[in-house]
Amino acid sequence: MALFPVPILVNGATHSAQQFRMMVRDLVSGAEGITQGTDLKVTQLPTPSTSVQVGDGSGVVRGRVSAFQGTYSVCNIGAATVPIAATGGTARSDMVILRVEDPEYEGTLNPAVDQVNYFEVIPNVSSTATTIPDGRTGIPLARIDIPASTSTITNAMIKDIRQMAAPRRESRLLTQSPATASADITGSSLVYAYFTTAAGWNIPIPSWASTARIRLDVAGLRLTVNPFYGVLRATFGASLIVQATTLDDNLSGTRRINTLVADTLTIPDAYRGTTQLLRAQGAGATGNTGRMSVDAAATLAAQIEFEEGPR
Repeated sequence: MALFPVPILVNGATHSAQQFRMMVRDLVSGAEGITQGTDLKVTQLPTPSTSVQVGDGSGVVRGRVSAFQGTYSVCNIGAATVPIAATGGTARSDMVILRVEDPEYEGTLNPAVDQVNYFEVIPNVSSTATTIPDGRTGIPLARIDIPASTSTITNAMIKDIRQMAAPRRESRLLTQSPATASADITGSSLVYAYFTTAAGWNIPIPSWASTARIRLDVAGLRLTVNPFYGVLRATFGASLIVQATTLDDNLSGTRRINTLVADTLTIPDAYRGTTQLLRAQGAGATGNTGRMSVDAAATLAAQIEFEEGPR
């Protein structure tokens, strides 16, 4: 029949496995991959050997045999060991995947006694492969690039190719206008200084964040005296730097410009779940004779988007 006789969930009704798989598909909008950034990560064994290990975690796997096969929910608890065959005289790349083999659509496994989802190694894939090279139902976890005559697998050979099914995102828009004029940023030695009256923003970082996309706009940036040649950038915490923008106006007197800096930054492990300061700073470069500042007529606006990814 074309229409399921009852929707999920109706008391007293019987629902097929396919209905639940279709529900999973709908809930993840047809996506597939791991659930959280650390799920199902492939690493070397504690003592490197002829196998790799897959960490615990969960994910969703889209069925590929039938258009309405739906999506499977899979989970691994604890570390699973997956053997990797040694290479001979030539290098080889293998792909580790989480495979689903549902006998309703393919194969002869018996779900009552057999494991119908399992970790599988696809040998001899392309050295640049990041997706499963055929139509089997599964999600890719890692590519193992093995040198010739090698049997011991180390992390240096493991390329992480996991994808997130539904990465979390969090975006914030923050503004600031200095109450008074800052000290002038001058010089020509590319020595960075903060605007003394633009204190920046203390921003909480989600515990799941892998990257931050940052855009910092400065409207009404004040340049005075001679032509200003220098740079504007931002710092995020003690170690992250937003890529600098060059300022080169070739004018004199008091004038105002609008400018921005933007970058995508990888969040260090130590930053997750902490609060870090985002703040603009500038410097004069070789040949500069001008001055740069912000005051009550200037506005700073920061847009920061955190995103979850495999890590």
